[in-house]
Amino acid sequence: MSAASTRSRTPDRLCAEAVDLARAAAEEVAAPGVVGEHAGLVSEGDRVVTHFFECKEPGYRGWRWAVTVARASRAKIVTVDEAVLLPGPDALLAPEWVPWSERLRPGDMGPGDLLPTDAEDLRLEPGFSGADEPPPNAAVSRDMAELAEAEDADVTAGPPRNLPTAPSRGSIAAVAEELGMRRARVLSRYGLHVAADRWEDSYGAKTPMAQAAPASCVTCGFLVPIGGSLGQAFGVCANEFSPADGHVVSLSYGCGGHSEAAVMPKPPQPAPPVIDETRVDPFPLRPAKDSGSVPDVSDEDAAELGHS
Repeated sequence: MSAASTRSRTPDRLCAEAVDLARAAAEEVAAPGVVGEHAGLVSEGDRVVTHFFECKEPGYRGWRWAVTVARASRAKIVTVDEAVLLPGPDALLAPEWVPWSERLRPGDMGPGDLLPTDAEDLRLEPGFSGADEPPPNAAVSRDMAELAEAEDADVTAGPPRNLPTAPSRGSIAAVAEELGMRRARVLSRYGLHVAADRWEDSYGAKTPMAQAAPASCVTCGFLVPIGGSLGQAFGVCANEFSPADGHVVSLSYGCGGHSEAAVMPKPPQPAPPVIDETRVDPFPLRPAKDSGSVPDVSDEDAAELGHS
């Protein structure tokens, strides 16, 4: 270890004694009455020392006022370099900043809120629009990309929502418009799988409601079929008394509001027991007189039969 590094770790005497100078600098920067007791010092280098003072500002628990003082070589006058408010080892800090796209959760949107969709969203893929260029109000159009880069620049003849998007009559785009195919982007295979997994977790066969249901939604009259590939596994519930009313449900989901719940056969009842163990049967200690194979007769009747 060199001598220079040893000197830098040892606080300079004059700088370490300049506590009043450091306090005055902290009180000049801070509000009145928020600079507390002296909380120590640390050597920053040769003839450079930082003094720490407790912060009494509400909401800044554990923070410290840090005032750095220094003096020139062979000089006896100590000067102030800077005074800042820094967090201590036990300071109350704000949570790490997270982008809004990662903080957003289902149900956070309200009336009037806009949720821009990323042009590189994996849930979407280009759709058939009937033309080589997407509509000007599409998220993947060139005009929208330029407008996103230059926020207030008038790159179009007005807002994209006011631009004419209707195709000319008789064109391929017009036919696609009538068939409902003229969209700039559609769900990708990844988007379909993500939606199916999300709906299956909420209204699927593994939910407690479906486990206790008398039958599945595939046989329910309140199930409204949906089109597309998702219609092979999902539908919309139209039973106002069902917990899934108005939601997309799996065909294997079920609830107590099944349309045929009242006419479904009852489960078979077990046969009654043969032996009734709840009743006590009396047993005589001696057999009855008429319980044998020979009938019980009087002595006169026995004499007539030749018995003595």
